[in-house]
Amino acid sequence: RHQSASKSRSPKMRWRNSFPAALMVAASAVALWPALAQRSPESILPPGFGEPEPANSNRPAPDRPARPAGDLVPDTRLTPPAASEPTDVPGSNVIGDLIEDSSNNAMAVVAAPMDLPPQARRSLERVGLSDATGFAPTSYGTADGRFLGTLMQRMDAPIASRWLSIALRRSLLAPTDIPPGIAGADWVAERALLLARMGEADMARALVARVDAENFTPRLYDAAMQAALATGDPASLCGIASVAATTRDENSWPLAQAMCAGLSGESGTASALVDRVRDTGGSRGVDVLLAEKVVGAATNTRRAVTIQWEGVNELTPWRFGLAAATGVTIPPGLLATAGPQMQAWQARAPLLAATVRAPFAERATSMGVFSSAALVDFFGSIWDSTDPAERSGSVGELLRTAYLADGSARLGAMRALWTASQADLYAREILTARAAATLDPASGASGDDLDRIIASMMSAGLDIQAARWSPAAPRGSLAWALLMVGAPRAVERLDASAVTSISAGEDDRRAKFMLAALAGLGRLSAEDIGSLAQRYAVPFGRQTSWTRALDRAGRAREAGTVVLIAAAGMQTRDWRYVPPESLFHIIVAFRRVGLEPEARMIAAEALSRS
Repeated sequence: RHQSASKSRSPKMRWRNSFPAALMVAASAVALWPALAQRSPESILPPGFGEPEPANSNRPAPDRPARPAGDLVPDTRLTPPAASEPTDVPGSNVIGDLIEDSSNNAMAVVAAPMDLPPQARRSLERVGLSDATGFAPTSYGTADGRFLGTLMQRMDAPIASRWLSIALRRSLLAPTDIPPGIAGADWVAERALLLARMGEADMARALVARVDAENFTPRLYDAAMQAALATGDPASLCGIASVAATTRDENSWPLAQAMCAGLSGESGTASALVDRVRDTGGSRGVDVLLAEKVVGAATNTRRAVTIQWEGVNELTPWRFGLAAATGVTIPPGLLATAGPQMQAWQARAPLLAATVRAPFAERATSMGVFSSAALVDFFGSIWDSTDPAERSGSVGELLRTAYLADGSARLGAMRALWTASQADLYAREILTARAAATLDPASGASGDDLDRIIASMMSAGLDIQAARWSPAAPRGSLAWALLMVGAPRAVERLDASAVTSISAGEDDRRAKFMLAALAGLGRLSAEDIGSLAQRYAVPFGRQTSWTRALDRAGRAREAGTVVLIAAAGMQTRDWRYVPPESLFHIIVAFRRVGLEPEARMIAAEALSRS
């Protein structure tokens, strides 16, 4: 896969073919955190700890972790959180509140013209993109659809863990049965809206496109608008804009109708619709100007439009989407006001130069939107289009050396990528994962280099390749700790010293995550877990509404519900704000539903990014 298919190809093409081929795939709410201030029970260990794990009824656990495949709209505006810290309220019963609040979540179907013959209409029973996600149609079991839908609505995405985000994406894209209590179209809508907030713009649009226009509900219209804006593709609204403009109150739909008229060559109709919206006073300024810009780009009208961003202090999805659709440059200061999901949308905006999108592509990779192979291919395309005289020292040149050079030059190139100023270290580890996997464990790498080599492979799920380095990793190092939690099987027999050997004190976060991971994976004895939990003050036995809901879903073998509730317990951008006991409960629940490989990768990520 890393070799040329033909000797007759140019050196440039030979190098491009050496990179792994991949398809680059591609806001918010009340945080749902475990209630940390609730009183602890007498036992420090959770109920049922040490019981044998029942067999998974959904699917067998894979041999190795799965890898990534890769506003104007009410209730779906994306605004960045005011702070990164957790926002849980001590003593709040958040899961119970959600169940109560979700009782009013049903949506009525909006009647639309019947344009399709009966035999061509698509069912809403199981809407998804792929049967190969690893999630069975029954992954949500008998969970209340109103509860699940409200949980999705309130999810503050993206979350801390890249690997948990990847699992969440797969569960949302799976063709699953409609849970009781929610309409099929609304079930699609909530999944698509959450995907968009996760940065998965293309996946959100593709999911919405699986529903026929006649089955749209108000919530699904919102999801369609959000997905179209996230992908910078207002044309995708043209099949539903006319009906939505007559049934929805937002001014975005008449403007969408105007843009679609312009794209159809009906410039007079488009101009009249834009003027009507402006005359009503509902929308004005840059929002209408951007719609006019789309109309003007599609027709030969004389309405030249220049976008001026002075006085605009918020980047909404509407402004982002139409700017992306017309190639309008968004000022960096304005883009900085957007949440990270918009940065992931920016990473795949087709009208922007790849060099402009590069930092956003790295951010999207850390979020789980892009895979390791996709990021490699992205920088390979930049290298291909760069003048040979300007390639020296570039990311593409260093990456080429990391894959193709001999001896110490390869590790030196990877080290340069990991230590580059202003670079996202975790994204760079993902970028070099497959290059690291081809290094020889006998190369003599040590210290920080060895830590980064193992972290790099684990970041892309290359656990089997990483396990080959076990003899070279000294006990107590980060590399050794990553292998203890991330290898498919326990590398060695472990006891309490496995945690204390990497500890830098009783408040050491990495040691706490190590303890939580080994306990959740069943790689420590109950006695060692109890003594270490007391030493590091990690309350594994504390029960909250979140832990009880996660435990119930795990015991019911509802893999989709488990992943969704687990993500709700990790609503923060920073691993520093993830309680170690939350990691423990997530790993236990994942193992119960056959997601142990994903659980190991989440554990390794916690150590690497803490």
